[in-house]
Amino acid sequence: MKKTILAVGALMMTLSANAQVKLTENNIEEVLKAMTLEEKADLCVGNGWGSMGFSNIPTGSDATLVPGAAGTTKKIERLGIPSTVLSDGPAGLRINPTRPGTDKTFYCTGFPVGTVLACTWDTPMVEELLKAMGNEVLEYGADVLLAPGQNIHRNPLCGRNFEYFSEDPILSGKMAAAYTRGVQSQGVGVSQKHFAFNNQEINRNQNIAYVNPRAAREIYLRNFEIAVKESNPWTVMSSYNQVNDSYTQQSHDLLTTILRDEWGFQGIVMTDWGNKEGTVKAVIAQNDLMEPGADNEKQRIIEAVKNGSLKEADLDRNVRNMLKYIVKTPRFKGYKYSNNPDLKAHAELVRKAATQGMVLLKNDNNALPLTGVKNVALFGINAYKSIAGGTGSGNVNKPYIRNIDEGLAAAGLNLDKTVADFYKNYIVMENSKKAMGSSAGGFGVMLGEAVIPDPAVDKAAVKAAENRNDAAVIVLGRNAGEGDDRRIEDFDLTEAERNLIMQASNYFHQAGKKVYVVMNIGGVIETASWKNYADGILLAWTPGQEVGNSVADVLTGKANPSGKLSMTFPMTIFDHPSTYNFPFDGQPAQGRGGFGGMFGGQRAKVKDIDYTNYEEGIWVGYRYFETAGKEVSYPFGFGLSYTTFAYSAPKFTVNKDGGITATITVKNTGKVAGREAVQMYVTAPAGGLDKPAKELKAFAKTKELQPGESETLTMSVNNYYLSSFNEATSAYETAAGKYTVMVGASIKDIKATGVVTVKGASYPAHKVLLPPTPVKEISMK
Repeated sequence: MKKTILAVGALMMTLSANAQVKLTENNIEEVLKAMTLEEKADLCVGNGWGSMGFSNIPTGSDATLVPGAAGTTKKIERLGIPSTVLSDGPAGLRINPTRPGTDKTFYCTGFPVGTVLACTWDTPMVEELLKAMGNEVLEYGADVLLAPGQNIHRNPLCGRNFEYFSEDPILSGKMAAAYTRGVQSQGVGVSQKHFAFNNQEINRNQNIAYVNPRAAREIYLRNFEIAVKESNPWTVMSSYNQVNDSYTQQSHDLLTTILRDEWGFQGIVMTDWGNKEGTVKAVIAQNDLMEPGADNEKQRIIEAVKNGSLKEADLDRNVRNMLKYIVKTPRFKGYKYSNNPDLKAHAELVRKAATQGMVLLKNDNNALPLTGVKNVALFGINAYKSIAGGTGSGNVNKPYIRNIDEGLAAAGLNLDKTVADFYKNYIVMENSKKAMGSSAGGFGVMLGEAVIPDPAVDKAAVKAAENRNDAAVIVLGRNAGEGDDRRIEDFDLTEAERNLIMQASNYFHQAGKKVYVVMNIGGVIETASWKNYADGILLAWTPGQEVGNSVADVLTGKANPSGKLSMTFPMTIFDHPSTYNFPFDGQPAQGRGGFGGMFGGQRAKVKDIDYTNYEEGIWVGYRYFETAGKEVSYPFGFGLSYTTFAYSAPKFTVNKDGGITATITVKNTGKVAGREAVQMYVTAPAGGLDKPAKELKAFAKTKELQPGESETLTMSVNNYYLSSFNEATSAYETAAGKYTVMVGASIKDIKATGVVTVKGASYPAHKVLLPPTPVKEISMK
């Protein structure tokens, strides 16, 4: 009893002595020294699921600081450590739009999704646009936006590809860096996610990605490396899944050796939202913050320090990281947020930016922009219920979504009322069925709505519509989101969609009228079988809340689309090698007869569900298609314009650092103003490794060029990013020899070619993140 009294007395004396210590930017070590073990554990564990607006909000916590925010960190009042607010993205801030006790609304702008941003190929524009998003984060009282999502498009069926940028790590990394710089310029932070190998949503909490070091480092980590080095993110979010038999959030190889030791990351790492048993392993790996946080995670940390399985020095390291993060936040600095960002101004920015990421895939005989067209038969559910963005945590609570029919009507087009009423009434009926408990179609949907499948349209109705109108516009819709992946049937057109395109083509073309297809989609779909039936095809993606106005601006010529594909559109889904190691129908590969207790219970592990072999290695996207000579529907980097461009005066040189620089002059040779995204590809000498036929190494975009105007662009890559990873030496190696450098409008449309001689170099890396046994990869020989 006496010992207990003495211990309590000593603790009280320590707390009293430290009572005057309050956190500042300059006394982090002093505050750390003053913290109790319980306080240290508290700071490394979030406030709990109540932070997201659920009912179990911890008593006395700051979990309701911003209702609807994804999470918070805990405050320690006696030390002047405030709670900080973490809120979902990446297509805008996600918070609750209404709050009890006030009529004021708290809507946030629905920005273009990540894929749209990547298809702009315009990092300065992305950085400028994202300043507006960062402003909303700041003015609504959040400290960190949980974005950008930047996993590689390993396969078109990944449910969250819309959030992500590209199948190429250079383009993805550069876009993520621009996104980060834009948001963080406003004094708030980002969380680059999902680190790493979160390339499928099915069983994402447990799935093990088995991947060899070369593919890991060249494809799936290089984009994160670029973004970390070029934008200094405040935070990185570790993913749910495992890689090579270790959860990413518990991988010292990934979170310390690679992220910090090799790349120089200075911020904090937080978990994706969950509660895994290996909390102590996560702390040791230098995963600083457990989100959303639970009391048992705190207790695991405390008990581990007491029993010696966790060194308090390791915990102190993470607490130090947390304190360094906290002192940067607006909440620590006492920023008085307004709850009143300029949503109207931001909507205008979104409307314009979206047109720069839309891709004109087809424009036979200059069918677009619309000329001599007044009356339009507008077909498709998503013309009247348009898709602004994906579902899940990335689904922003927007003030409105401007539907495509509204945008076209505002642009002065007369929309066929009979056709419009058919679709509007069908939407009402399907919504009523859903309210009665019937499904309107689609697969697993979290925080959002499933797309209503298009109904069949009688060919007599199509013929009648032709008689009344000057042209047909058909809108195809697809969406996906967090928690599930797409299926093959979502990649292919439905029978109703295919019949509608063919019938409209038949009747309208017989009458000398044109047919246009607008793809309001979140991910790649099959186009090869039907694209010849349309005169013009606009890939609008899911471009934000101004979708209707942005589409109308492009179709009518108010805006000239300058987007180019950040991924390949294959002929079929099985042309991607990764499809053979992907849950393409949402079912186990062994029999594909149901999940069979996927998330628990004792059973054999199921391929593509419990584990995924990355057997395609580095042969992802265009790297495979170009090297294999495989025909595609639309190649990487492809996109048309309403004007034409000429390339001239190419020059290729070797930089002082041993990299490559290309300069080229681009001239607008058409009749309207426009912009051109120019790409630099390289064919490297083998150097003892199999190399892709072409790899993107740099890109640039012209300003808006008036007819006859020219601009000279410069694109560079350093010696390090010319390298390939050699597993035998555990080093990035830039092979010595002659490099073919190509500048073009797409990977297939090369405008200029040169050859330069580059000196070899080797960049050693730690031999870590190894699979238990090497993955047997496909051969390209």
